[in-house]
Amino acid sequence: MKGRMITKETLEQFKQHLLEEEKSAATIEKYLRDATAFTAFVAECEVTKELSIAYKQKLIEDGYAVRSINSMLASINSLFSFLGWYDCKVKVIKLQRQIFCSEDKELTKAEYIRLINAAQQKKNDRLNLIIQTICGTGIRVSELQFITVEAVKRGEATVNCKGKIRAVFIVKQLRKKLLQYAKEKHITAGAIFVTRTGKSISRTNIWREMKSLCEQANVNPNKVFPHNLRHLFARTFYGIEKDIAKLADILGHSSINTTRIYIISTGDEHRKRMEHMRLVI
Repeated sequence: MKGRMITKETLEQFKQHLLEEEKSAATIEKYLRDATAFTAFVAECEVTKELSIAYKQKLIEDGYAVRSINSMLASINSLFSFLGWYDCKVKVIKLQRQIFCSEDKELTKAEYIRLINAAQQKKNDRLNLIIQTICGTGIRVSELQFITVEAVKRGEATVNCKGKIRAVFIVKQLRKKLLQYAKEKHITAGAIFVTRTGKSISRTNIWREMKSLCEQANVNPNKVFPHNLRHLFARTFYGIEKDIAKLADILGHSSINTTRIYIISTGDEHRKRMEHMRLVI
């Protein structure tokens, strides 16, 4: 059958293209997952702009969040660009920038402390330190591999992520905790957070272990995941420094607009600030 068709060979070529573009493993996995879902939708039909729009509408009708839909459309548009099918690309949904986030999603410092205490009570020293390391440095969970014995001794880790290299400082108190842990576990070199067999800990395992703390810590499970610790770091840093450009550099963001998402306050804080304005007489 002639025309614009997406085959297994097409997806394999797209994968190779992403590899050559030096996309991260997680990004490649996501792009291929989204492209595969679109391929299943079009079945054996020829790809057209009309079909692309119909797929976008289906995602809306299926109840996906706007950000999720736009993320999936970005993957598909990337595939179209690779294939040269520029006329098949679809526009993302315009979304007004949020000025505050839901209290149901924001992890507070008090809740963070309760999670640490719960990990201590469970005698899970590794998880306890993983939580404190992510929140104390602002790194991504995938960047834990760069927290090595050598880096901790220097007080600075060199992180290589998404094609960018940045320095991450490790504060004195955290250094002391990490070196003590490494000594107890007989880890003399390399990554500190490893399994019993010496392999890097998967984000899935970290996620699952963090969720196991929720009941004892009395924290909503919807708030408890590694990336929310990074958000807490960002909000705390910005609350002290008020320097979004510096924060973007620390977090490894290419765009300040991404950093803005990390530092939005809760609706409750937003309401209090409006009350303090006292503009209603």
